[in-house]
Amino acid sequence: MSRSSQIIRTSIIGIVTNVLLAAFKAAVGIIASSVAIVMDAVNNLSDALSSVITIVGTKLSQRPADREHPFGFGRIEYFSAIIIAVIVLSAGITSLIESVKKIFNPVAPSYTTTTLIVIIVAIVVKLLLGRYVKGKGEQLKSDALIASGSDALFDAIITLATLVSAGIMLLWNVSLDGILGALISLVIIKAGVEMLASPVNELLGARVSADLVREVKQEVAQFQQVHGVYDIILHNYGPDVMIGSLHVNVPDTMNAHEIHGLTRKITNLMYERHGIIMTVGVYALATGENRRAELQENVMRTLARHDEIVQVHGFYYSEKDNLLSVDVVPDITVHDDAALIAALTAEIQPLAPGMDVVVVVDHNYSE
Repeated sequence: MSRSSQIIRTSIIGIVTNVLLAAFKAAVGIIASSVAIVMDAVNNLSDALSSVITIVGTKLSQRPADREHPFGFGRIEYFSAIIIAVIVLSAGITSLIESVKKIFNPVAPSYTTTTLIVIIVAIVVKLLLGRYVKGKGEQLKSDALIASGSDALFDAIITLATLVSAGIMLLWNVSLDGILGALISLVIIKAGVEMLASPVNELLGARVSADLVREVKQEVAQFQQVHGVYDIILHNYGPDVMIGSLHVNVPDTMNAHEIHGLTRKITNLMYERHGIIMTVGVYALATGENRRAELQENVMRTLARHDEIVQVHGFYYSEKDNLLSVDVVPDITVHDDAALIAALTAEIQPLAPGMDVVVVVDHNYSE
C-alpha cells in the first residue's frame, strides 16, 4: 500500500471512530434526556474535521505535475498540517480562557452515572485513536496525521483532567478544575506552536535531515572514481519529491564518456534509494606529476591551514585562460565573505604569480 493510501486509510479510521463515538453519545444523551451529552456528540463530529482535512490535503497533493507546478503538488500536505495545527492551537487558547474563568468563578461539578460512563468511554476511545493516528503519522512522516492524532490525545487529556478535578472536588471540596485546565491548555498551546513550526519550516526551506545527507555522501563516495563529494543541496517539494544537486571529484584522466556513465549511475542510485532527482556536477582532480597537480597540492594545503575554513574543493587551473580558481566553505564564525576572499586571494597569489586568482566562497546548505 502506498504512503498516500495509508494516510487516507488512517484518516478514514479517525472519521469512523469519531462518528461512532458521536452516535454513542447522542444515543445515551437522548435516552438520559441530557442536552449536554447530545451537544458533546456534535462536538465529536467536528473532531472528524481534522481527518477530513488530512484526506483532502493528501488527495490534492497527489495531483500530477503541470506546466505551472513542474515539481507537483506535494507541499499541499504541509498546508493541511498547518490548518490542523491552527485548530489545535485554537482549542488550546479557548480551553485556557475557559479555565481561567473557572479559577475565579469555580463551579461545583455534577456528574451522574450515565455521564461518567460516557466520559470514561470517550477518554479510552480518544486515547487509543490518538496514539494510533499519531503513531502512523510518525511512521509515514505525515505532519497532518501527527497533528490530527495529537488533537485526539489532547481531547482525551482535557476530559480526563476535568474528571480528576471533579473527583477531587467531590472528595475534598477543593476546586482544581480551572488550575488543571489552565496548565493543560498551556501544554496544548505549546504543542500547537510546535506542530505549526514543522510544516511552516518545510515551506520556508528547512535544512534536510543530517542523517540523509550523511547517507548520500557515503553512498556516492563508494564509487571507485569518486574522490570527494561536495556542495550537497536538497530541496523538499513534499514528502515524496526531493530535488538535489552535488559535486564529485573525479580524476582528470577520465574522458567525457566515462564521466557521463559515472554521473548516470549516481543519479540512478539516488532516485532508487531516496527518491531524489539529483543533478551531479564534476570537479576535475589533477593527477600525475605536472604543474597543475603541484599547484593543486600547494593551494589546498595552504588554505586548509585556516581554522575558519571547513572545506576546500573545486580547484581549477588553466594556463590557456590564465586562471586559478578554488572553492572554500567557511564556518559560521565568518560573516564577511569579501574580507575572507581578499585575505585568501592575497595568500595564494604568490603560488601562481601573474595569474588571475579567484576564490569562491561556498556555503553549507545541508551538512
